[in-house]
Amino acid sequence: MKARPPVLFVHGSNVDSRIWDEHRDIIGSRYELIAPTQRYFGTLPWPDDGRHFSIDTHAADLAAFIDSLGVAPIAIVGWSYGAAVCLAMTLRNPAAVSRLFLYEPALATFVSEPSAAKNAVDDRIAMSRPAKEEADRGNFESAVQLFMDGVNDEAGTFRSLTPRVQKIMFENARMLSLLFAARPPQITCAGLGRLSMPVTVAMGEDSRAFYKICAQAAAQCIPRARLVTIPKVRHLLPVQDPAGFSRAVLDFLEEPVRYHEQS
Repeated sequence: MKARPPVLFVHGSNVDSRIWDEHRDIIGSRYELIAPTQRYFGTLPWPDDGRHFSIDTHAADLAAFIDSLGVAPIAIVGWSYGAAVCLAMTLRNPAAVSRLFLYEPALATFVSEPSAAKNAVDDRIAMSRPAKEEADRGNFESAVQLFMDGVNDEAGTFRSLTPRVQKIMFENARMLSLLFAARPPQITCAGLGRLSMPVTVAMGEDSRAFYKICAQAAAQCIPRARLVTIPKVRHLLPVQDPAGFSRAVLDFLEEPVRYHEQS
């Protein structure tokens, strides 16, 4: 029996590896889905007080995880904060990655057009401020609900999620204070221009400005990257429609590499 090719899935904020269980059920007959829980996420005790929380830390952890598996180069799927981690890791360890699927990377340092960069920063502040204020007060469950409504730019989003997803998000609520305090790595457009593996950057048609600006900029900076707009969805697509997100990933994994080599 032929071995299934491995694919590494990297989760976003206030969730953990459990968020990919439904996706594993969908793609598992064709690919081996590998999904680590990043440091400071999940339900286990933290190794410290959170002082090392950053995209840089998680990128180094991800590189070490891939090395421990002995599966490089590997296809990687990243969502939101996880997609930003994937970009940082890939820039430092390009030989570890065979191809990359990024859904709305939550990082704007490579947005070089001044008005777009300002709009991205302003929109990120607007979507995060209510949740940050609640997290600063120690009201983490309220912070989770406000943050999910904010990132999806849609009131009532959190309440519409399944009880299982809500539970996972509540169990990861404590990391939000670390997320809001973290400084992003200074990844530049020129840096992204060094990537040579096949890359698809995807975004939702109805996603808020911050994520669309970041996705568009990443696709413009990465040579021959493919930008995909998924109709009628928003930032929380992976948890609102696991089957739809899995189909987009499968389309990427099974697309011939040559499409990235066209000018």
